[in-house]
Amino acid sequence: MSSSKVVLITAGSAGLGAQIARAFAPDFRVVINYANNDERASTLLKELESIPSTTTHPVDTPRFYVIKADIGDKPSVQHLAKETLTTMKRLDVVVSNHGWTRVRDFLNFSEGTLEEDWDKCFIYNVKSHLWLMEAAKNALEDSEGAFISTASLAGVKPSGSSLPYSVTKAAQIHLVKGLALICGPKIRVNSVSPGLLLTEWGMQFAPEKRDKALEATKLKRLPTVEDVADQVRTFALSRSITGQNIVIDSGTSV
Repeated sequence: MSSSKVVLITAGSAGLGAQIARAFAPDFRVVINYANNDERASTLLKELESIPSTTTHPVDTPRFYVIKADIGDKPSVQHLAKETLTTMKRLDVVVSNHGWTRVRDFLNFSEGTLEEDWDKCFIYNVKSHLWLMEAAKNALEDSEGAFISTASLAGVKPSGSSLPYSVTKAAQIHLVKGLALICGPKIRVNSVSPGLLLTEWGMQFAPEKRDKALEATKLKRLPTVEDVADQVRTFALSRSITGQNIVIDSGTSV
């Protein structure tokens, strides 16, 4: 492996994004995008710097770097990619890990028809991933790299926090497959679709809903951020996988 490979992770300062950063930290230079929590990003940066390096990194670029940007704003996405390339000189892997939802009653039709929810879900769960690919495409072609998007079990099976979230996550998975067709042979494009993760976000669900999600698994365990991060890293390193969506749900959807 080249000693200078670079990964950009959106929504990377907490939860799954932070664990993905930890998974790449030993042998990649890592750029963390975050939306608003400066303290949390700074804390993660210090943690990453304590992880021993297993390879040699260029002395003229940082090993870890953070960029604050609203991923739901196209100019901000373009700036994020540009600043990453200016700072790190190359880009090998993009983990498009961001998304948005608001918890609603999935079975309540009226709650599933709110225009604001649909519009914001479509921007953050679909269009922003396309914007990021557009902004990173030339660099990923140069490195023959990988673009990995975090979708959701809700995009495979109608479920989750809201109807607009579920539908736009399904669109995100289909976008990934379309991009795999369009961006090959230089760029590999895949997605992961986790079931319920007990991150800060997942803990917002009521205990009875978390218990029900656990009971619905075939393995009687909920997936972890470590499980998902390991699969993201596998996608990044494999030269022979593209256009795939891997569901990581402990068998819920079987």
